[in-house]
Amino acid sequence: MVWVLFAALLFPVGFAGWAVGHYTSLGDTTSTVVHTVTVGTATSATTAPTTAAATTTATARTTPAGGGGGNAAAGKAVFAANNCASCHTFKPAGATGTIGPNLDTAPASDAKADGNMALPAFVKESIANPDAYIAKGYSKGIMPTTFGSSLSSTDLNNLVAFIVSGNSG
Repeated sequence: MVWVLFAALLFPVGFAGWAVGHYTSLGDTTSTVVHTVTVGTATSATTAPTTAAATTTATARTTPAGGGGGNAAAGKAVFAANNCASCHTFKPAGATGTIGPNLDTAPASDAKADGNMALPAFVKESIANPDAYIAKGYSKGIMPTTFGSSLSSTDLNNLVAFIVSGNSG
């Protein structure tokens, strides 16, 4: 009888501990990157001064570290499930949307314009915090800002891997 009571009390506590540990450790480590932008030049806290177009917007933000290490094949399903094709052109997904940037070419050039950021980190940030960098010809507030919280860390990493794998630069 004591063992049954012990097991009945221990199991919920163990599960609660696992759940808290599991769900609080899903986020990636982050580092703060600050860009100061004036017309004609942009200066980064982590890079030398670079030239930027007057239409480029960069703000202080938290940048996920690394490339995510996701699965590109699984990312294709995430792309479809979140209706990314309705706004973006992306050949690997058969997408022809025109509301947002063309994902076949824009991520590489925009990552360079945004302080020569690593492509996987740039793509991840563009999904999780889409107003951190606004591509030339687009406006703030068009892409939903909820994907950073509505996608699991795994889905976000898989989506990043899919977009990066199909990017021709």
